[in-house]
Amino acid sequence: MKISVNRFGVVVLGLIFSSSFSYAQTTKPAAAPAASAVKPVAGQPWKKITMPPLHAFKPVQPRRIELANGLVIFLQEDHELPFISGTILIRGGSRDEPADKVGLISLYGQTWRTSGTAGANGDVLDDRLEAKAASLETSGGIASTSLGWNSLKGDFSSVFTTAMDLLLHPDFSKDKLQLAKRQMEAGIARRNDDASGIAAREASLVVYGKTSPYARRTEYATVEAVTVDDLKAWHDRTVVPNNMIVAVSGDFDGATMEATLRKAFEPLAQGAVVTTAKMDFPGPTPGVYFVNKSDINQSNVFIVGLGTERGNPDYYALNVMNEIFSGGFGSRVMQSVRTKLGLAYSVGGSYGASYDHPGMFRVGAGTKSASTVAATQAMLDEIARLKTDPPTPDELRKAKEQVLNSFIFNYDSRDKTLNEQVTLAFYGYPTDFLEKYKTGIEKVTAADVSRVAEKYIDTSKLAIVVVGNEAELTPPLSKLGKVTALDITIPPPPGKPKK
Repeated sequence: MKISVNRFGVVVLGLIFSSSFSYAQTTKPAAAPAASAVKPVAGQPWKKITMPPLHAFKPVQPRRIELANGLVIFLQEDHELPFISGTILIRGGSRDEPADKVGLISLYGQTWRTSGTAGANGDVLDDRLEAKAASLETSGGIASTSLGWNSLKGDFSSVFTTAMDLLLHPDFSKDKLQLAKRQMEAGIARRNDDASGIAAREASLVVYGKTSPYARRTEYATVEAVTVDDLKAWHDRTVVPNNMIVAVSGDFDGATMEATLRKAFEPLAQGAVVTTAKMDFPGPTPGVYFVNKSDINQSNVFIVGLGTERGNPDYYALNVMNEIFSGGFGSRVMQSVRTKLGLAYSVGGSYGASYDHPGMFRVGAGTKSASTVAATQAMLDEIARLKTDPPTPDELRKAKEQVLNSFIFNYDSRDKTLNEQVTLAFYGYPTDFLEKYKTGIEKVTAADVSRVAEKYIDTSKLAIVVVGNEAELTPPLSKLGKVTALDITIPPPPGKPKK
């Protein structure tokens, strides 16, 4: 038996075979040794393995440049491979689109690239980029839109020129918009096929509210309301230098790249920065919310509430608490609900923390229809136990080690560090957030975990969302509280009768 530890700190057990092993040797197995000759292996030898302390966390930081017109540039040199990648991150996303045109930003992100420019439509761009093994893509997200490119070092100049042409001179095509609409509407038609997808979607609606931009969903009517003029207006509104962050990484000379970017972006005139309206986050109305799906024999359960923001001083302690509660196979909820009680084949959770709005506290499980109530109650019991049972020294030690190991591996390359610095700048976080995170986790004590559990965990403010087969739920969900049926009917396209 060979015992080793991989780079993630996981113990690996493996058998060592002789290289001279052959098929002929299997035809006449050796006699088994007498029972008295078998010597037991010393108990739990893996506990004697010593784990070296983590290395000092010193990621190579990108260089930050701010132009007079407000555009921010990050440069991260990395000469390991002859590639150059770039991203232009633009403030303003789907949370800022009109409520009657939900889907606009996704349509914009797709149509921008597929339409191309006046001088080269999207199909021509595809051919040009394919010939260079390069890529150029656009996308739309909840808080931003983006344009990004990748190319060999030798092709950077031509690919960057094409990227700037697409940024400054897009040619939004009605045909490409229609194609994007058909694809989005196909997704709407299928959105009730998957039970777990329904549960996740409805959980967000329960926590944030149906009108919240963090939960509202596209419908046929909102998609059809988007026009080419809407895409052009959004582009003109957002593509201004003081609303953008440019990040470039790869095999280049920093001074030369800075000069290239200054030449491209300094002539651009400032405009208004997109700001997101302040919102209230009251959290869910407690209760049980149910979607009846008669074609399944299992239930997807989410227990949900509001989470926090990453700027919260208690963010570090909440991370450790979350790891103890639901951080993996050794977590409390996994050991209780799945391993000991056998009530779920999958179970987990997270105390979500977003950058500029509350994330979502979510504990979920997949379970048999007959064990839905029992599994839900077991998860509720574990949530409540966070307030009554402080972490043991062993739980605290393992949780902090796991959080730090995972954290460091998320930023073990220059590209990852660059992306994080861009995100921090986008949301206005300090540049030393990475270094503070490691120190903050290391300082967390058992008393801190108990304190944040008492402060932030309130089972009376949680909601339960279940997607299951009502006919097979025994006992019924009413054992958990008042049940509200959720309507997931998809409204028909404009002008078509409701089925």
